[in-house]
This record gives sequence, structure tokens and C-alpha cells, in this order.
Amino acid sequence: MYTFIVNPNARSGLGEKTWHTLERILKEQEVSYQVFFTKYQKHATKITQKLTEENMLRTIIVLGGDGTINEVVNGISDLSSTTLAYIPIGSSNDFARGMGLSTNPVTALKHILSPSRYAYLNIGALQYQEKKRRFAVSSGFGFDAAVCHQIHVSSFKKLLNKLHLGKMIYAAAAVGKILTMTPRRMTLVLDNSRNIIFDKVYFAAAMNQNVQGGGLKFCPKADPSDDVLDIIVVAGLSKLKILILLPTVFKGWHVHFKGIYTYQCKEAKFQSEHPLPVHTDGEPVFLQRQLHLALEDEKLRLILS
Repeated sequence: MYTFIVNPNARSGLGEKTWHTLERILKEQEVSYQVFFTKYQKHATKITQKLTEENMLRTIIVLGGDGTINEVVNGISDLSSTTLAYIPIGSSNDFARGMGLSTNPVTALKHILSPSRYAYLNIGALQYQEKKRRFAVSSGFGFDAAVCHQIHVSSFKKLLNKLHLGKMIYAAAAVGKILTMTPRRMTLVLDNSRNIIFDKVYFAAAMNQNVQGGGLKFCPKADPSDDVLDIIVVAGLSKLKILILLPTVFKGWHVHFKGIYTYQCKEAKFQSEHPLPVHTDGEPVFLQRQLHLALEDEKLRLILS
């Protein structure tokens, strides 16, 4: 039996419409399935916890956006005994973009019902104040998290999604945050052995995929299966230069400029002189000063389309 977790409100109601289309296909093909609809924030995490608490082998198919993927990943009790499949209908779809998954729901379902290729993915883990949150795409500290926070509470995003212009809000929010934020002093510790101090940090992020924020290639060489995290720190630049460099991030060209620092590591620790916004896969975390990021020991199997 296939288990679907559906966010009916994804992309301003597209989730529900898409599910009705896919359900007709499932019934026509006499596929055995069960479906759970999310009703509130973090509901997908609770659903997944109940489904996987017995640690039995299970395939979970997610219909939603990056936020729904994040919630499901955080609910899986045993990564190694779970197979994940994804039908992306979010506004940014960074997880699908990074993995090269089809954005056509019917095509994606076809591959899921008759899988021929799999990927085994690292899953990141953010620890703060004795709490833990997983991430499949990225976790950021500072500017990019502030953008995610603003988008999360913005009603303007719903309007742009209806006009199929959802990605524009990321660009608009990014420009606004660059102009208003204050860069902070930050210490980065790599693999408990290398301490690096930065002045005037705009943001730091740990990337598991090579894109976030609607296709921004912050760490263009990041590979979700290579057993390392890719780290980026943006520091010491003027706001004008950051605005000039921002368009180059879509191609990953920004990494060749001074003030852009990239690293690879098994784990990283960030410490800021002031509390900063944090996110995991675009989902906000309350302001923090210290973060510890690493990879989970087990990998998650993903059906490719």
C-alpha cells in the first residue's frame, strides 16, 4: 500500500486540486493507497511520526512544497527503513530542483508507482538549546533566514502564487532585508578543529542541496549524497556589492568573488554576537546565537523521477 501525505493548501490550494487528479489515476489503475491531509503547521510531522514509530519499512509520498518535505523528514523515526517519494507543487521546489525531480505531478506519480532509480540522501540536523530539527535542503543563519521569516508571514505570497509569480517574493524580500539588516560578528568552527572569526557577517548557511530560495545556488557544488555539509559565509561586503552580486547566485558565480567564503565539513558550529533568525528548509526558528549543524548517521532513500 502507498501512503500519501498531502498538503491541500500548498501553493494556494493547488495541492488539493492536484490530489484529485492523481486520485483518479490511482483508482483507474486499482492502486491500493491511503492518504492523510495536513491541517495545520507541523501536522505532517505528527502524521509521519505515527506512521513510522514501529520502524517498519514504509514508502511515504509527499505532495506539497519544501516546507511539507521538511515536516515529513522531521517526523521519520528511522531514516534507513523509510523510502521517500515527492510530488512537488510548492512555490520554490528547491528540493525537487536539486534532485532533478519532475514537476509534472502525473509524470512524477508514474515514476513513483514504477520506480527504476533511487538516491540515498544525507539529512542535516540543526541543534540549538537542546532542541533538534532536521533539514533536507539547507539551514541558514542571518540574512537568508530573515527572508524566510518575512515570507512565512507574508500574505502577499498567496497573491503571487495565484498569479504564478511566487518566486518574485523571494527577490523582493531579499533586497529589502539587505538594505535594512545590520551585519554581525560571527565565529565558525569546522569539525571541532578550525576556528574562523568573521566581521560584518550578513549570513551563514549549511547546504545539503545546491539550491535554496527558489533556485539560488549558494553552494553550487553541494551534493546531498557526499557525506559532507557545504558551508557558505558572506561577510565584509558593502550592501551595494551584495545587491550587485545577488543575481549571480542563480548561476553560482558569486563564489569567485571576495567576501564569499565556502567550506566543506562533517559538522559546523556558528556563534553570533547577537541573536539572529534561523531557518531549516525555509521554516523559521526563533532567534538564536549558537547553532550546531551536522549530518544524521543514516541516509534516506528517495525515488527519482
